[in-house]
Amino acid sequence: MENPQFEQSPRPEIPQKEVKGSGILDKIQELGQTNVPDMAQSNIHCMTVVGQIEGHMQLPPQNKTTKYEHIIPQLVAIEQNLKLEGLLLILNTVGGDVEAGLAISEMIASMSKPSVTLVLGGGHSIGVPIAVASNYSFIAETATMTIHPVRLTGLVIGVPQTFEYLDKMQERVISFVTKHSSITEEKFKELMLSKGNLTRDIGTNVVGTDAVKYGLIDEVGGIGQALNKLNELIDIYREKNSVGDVVQ
Repeated sequence: MENPQFEQSPRPEIPQKEVKGSGILDKIQELGQTNVPDMAQSNIHCMTVVGQIEGHMQLPPQNKTTKYEHIIPQLVAIEQNLKLEGLLLILNTVGGDVEAGLAISEMIASMSKPSVTLVLGGGHSIGVPIAVASNYSFIAETATMTIHPVRLTGLVIGVPQTFEYLDKMQERVISFVTKHSSITEEKFKELMLSKGNLTRDIGTNVVGTDAVKYGLIDEVGGIGQALNKLNELIDIYREKNSVGDVVQ
């Protein structure tokens, strides 16, 4: 016979596991990072150039790198995307491959949409042309930029043509920087060939305020000032386009 008392007895409660929420605190505890804000509706694209700028040779996996094959398609996409009206480029780079850096710089300089660069930490070596390639540039007060001659590492063919090639490459860098900033060619070469400022090299380590004083960077500032300036440039960009669309 069935025992009615057995049927009516309540089932033992199964302890429920505490479900972790998806809040910011949980993200910090589990992944060490906060939520990335949803920028789907933003009209500004933020791009970073960090670590070492990688050229045609792949760098070791432990190096933090910026690959030009990643950056260049992004710049093309920004130029084509109608929803994006401006580019904010943040730099904290030690430099790297000269031709890769110049390629990125030329892409930024040739964009029709407004762009602003912000140097945080460092914008060294070939990072200098990238920093000045935008319509307006900022540098943090404690950030630095190292200006030095172009050089090679590894096996070098010791013929006059090699040194002529290096000299021409250096002139390309000087020409681009002086064209897209207020610094004169004479001053830039003076900083590039200065002795006694760097321990084992010739060149100059320029701090934030000095970079503005020399005309290399437009203004000392941070993320707030950079975004405000970019929004101003976007407003000017909109006005120009709206005037061009008026049918006479």
